[in-house]
Amino acid sequence: MPMEVSTKDCSSIGDAELADIADFAIARGTGFDLGFLSKQRDEWVLCTEIRRDGQVVGFALYTLERIGGTPCILIGIGATQEGPDERMLLNEILAEQYRKALLAFPDEDVLVGVRVPSYLGYHVFDGLEDIVPRLDHKPSGEERAWARRLAKKFGVESKLDDRTSVVSSGGEVTGLFAYGDLNLGPQGELAPLFAGVDRSKFDSLVVFGWAMAEQLADGSLPPEDF
Repeated sequence: MPMEVSTKDCSSIGDAELADIADFAIARGTGFDLGFLSKQRDEWVLCTEIRRDGQVVGFALYTLERIGGTPCILIGIGATQEGPDERMLLNEILAEQYRKALLAFPDEDVLVGVRVPSYLGYHVFDGLEDIVPRLDHKPSGEERAWARRLAKKFGVESKLDDRTSVVSSGGEVTGLFAYGDLNLGPQGELAPLFAGVDRSKFDSLVVFGWAMAEQLADGSLPPEDF
């Protein structure tokens, strides 16, 4: 089926288009209704949207910016349609972000930050380096500081436990990237990282990793062999 990938400024998203995204996001179980998305449209700079036969099947609102001089891709909210080709949809979104990062930050390593609700969200970080949090790794003071910086950008600084990177939303929809089954509890080898994440209360985990300059330059991100 024909698929269209487009990226535009968030400010150019019309109300009808936003309503389409909201319908998809609500059906996906994210809790992102039209009112929430209207506010997010004002918070973020870019929107990558995927449609199949005119229907939204994936989107992300994000920004490319420097935090303290460090180049960053900050993915505010997003979702992909669950199914056999969900990984392809995710890769299309990430490929758009990496292409724009290469143009904005040539010859520089770029930090990628996002909130995920389950271990499946770690697919966003396939191919990246020094992912935090990760198993058998105690975050350094600087890494905990990065978690706080990202939480502040996401507007959830007061809800973050920087020791675990868990955002405790208390039932309030605060945003995340929805990939895979959103009803999964902590499981698999990454289960310890999500022990404090209560999906029923819209909790999430702040995760970041590094896209290296050479990977961006040679187009090896996102990796095709995952």
